[in-house]
Amino acid sequence: MIRSARAALLLAVLAALAACARDRGPRLDATECLARAMYFESIRSSRDGLIAVGTVVMNRVASPAYPDDVCGVVGQPNQFAAGVLTRDMTGPSAEAVRAAARSVLRGERHPLVGRSEFFHAATYRAGYDNMHYTVTTGGNAFYERRRPELVTSPLPLPPTEGLTRG
Repeated sequence: MIRSARAALLLAVLAALAACARDRGPRLDATECLARAMYFESIRSSRDGLIAVGTVVMNRVASPAYPDDVCGVVGQPNQFAAGVLTRDMTGPSAEAVRAAARSVLRGERHPLVGRSEFFHAATYRAGYDNMHYTVTTGGNAFYERRRPELVTSPLPLPPTEGLTRG
């Protein structure tokens, strides 16, 4: 009787684990994770904005402060748009976003993002004094965290578009 109870419990645990794995959805590769971050974090109005978001993701991948893979960075809690890895990514811009993601994975970077690891909506005004802005594009303001005395661009810069290759 004890063996059958243990076996039943083991089967129940295995079934629960299998259900959890199914609920996570399909495994995504780096291109899809990066494309999703670019798609949901930009207003998809310009390739510049897409490449800038992709550059931030890759800057985080290169930093020891974040996971060392694209999906790990994009999947971090409270860092990117809610549901970034699970929501439907459809529409006329989806394939162009995936093409931009492939370009970023091949090494393309936005020329003004620099080492920025952060961004927020261009309309947001943060009250922090450690945000050095590098570029505003695609509806977002991109910045590096610096000691306050090293900040030379304390406010988001005017929008810049058309810097990346098409």
